[in-house]
Amino acid sequence: MSAKLITFTSRLFMFISSIFLVLMMVHVTADVLMKYFFNSPIEGTFETVTYYYMISIVFLPLAVVELRNEHIYVDLFVRRFSSRIQQLIYIFACFTGIVYFSIMSYQTFLDALKATAERETVMSNYLFYVWPSRWALPIGMGCMVLALALNIGRAFQTGKALEPQKDEEQAQ
Repeated sequence: MSAKLITFTSRLFMFISSIFLVLMMVHVTADVLMKYFFNSPIEGTFETVTYYYMISIVFLPLAVVELRNEHIYVDLFVRRFSSRIQQLIYIFACFTGIVYFSIMSYQTFLDALKATAERETVMSNYLFYVWPSRWALPIGMGCMVLALALNIGRAFQTGKALEPQKDEEQAQ
């Protein structure tokens, strides 16, 4: 898979995640306004926020965060090593991430298949389907595996460990 395709896909899922974030803000705001001004909250807000918005906001942008190298990391001791050792530690960490996220992608894919086959719902005042939201996990984690693999390639190409991208304001 090409770097451009992985980057495009990651950004697409980040954009979709951003849409879910805006929808969640509008939905919750409307629910609060309806509750306090008309004593009639929007039914299903809690379930929609919990099972759709939050899941999508957390898991879909994983890859773009990885491609920007903006996940939390601690380099207290690693900074003291040579550039070559830092690169090897970085590549090892990426391989470890690939193993972990591959396992998680596989398992959540199986869970999503099962949830889809059973048309999974949650107990609520009405029939609330949650099976579509189960697909955000394998999609997000699968893209994370691709992003980690791409970052390994970039680390080999540059000959050093990758560091977080700096915004123009931070670079000044």
